[in-house]
Amino acid sequence: MAILYTAQASATGGRAGRAVSDNGVLDVTLTVPKEMGGDGATGTNPEQLFAAGYSACFLGALKFVAGKEKVKLSEDTTITTRVGIGPREDGTGFGIDVAISANLPGIDKDVAEKLVAAAHIVCPYSHAMRTSTEVPVTVA
Repeated sequence: MAILYTAQASATGGRAGRAVSDNGVLDVTLTVPKEMGGDGATGTNPEQLFAAGYSACFLGALKFVAGKEKVKLSEDTTITTRVGIGPREDGTGFGIDVAISANLPGIDKDVAEKLVAAAHIVCPYSHAMRTSTEVPVTVA
């Protein structure tokens, strides 16, 4: 695959720390949700960041597909992604559960369903989730 763009971010402190992109535009405080034993402090978490990234990426894929099909999407088109986390059944770690909801106002339901299905094929987040993309891990 020819790489068109590479994003990079680093985290310190784990779930109760800080995450920063290499260009400094993203700089967020990470906190542990109360449901996972945190204190409820103001901040975000990896699941929220994943949900936001997936939603934005999926909407980009939807716009791409709609453009190819010559369908005009409303400015109010919204993608909402839920990301849950919990222990895996095998007891060896944690897993995530992801669900996407697409709201395409003004688009016939049959057309919307076809566009969303096509976007699910185009979206790289969806592709990675579907194919369990291998991620190389190295020690610096």
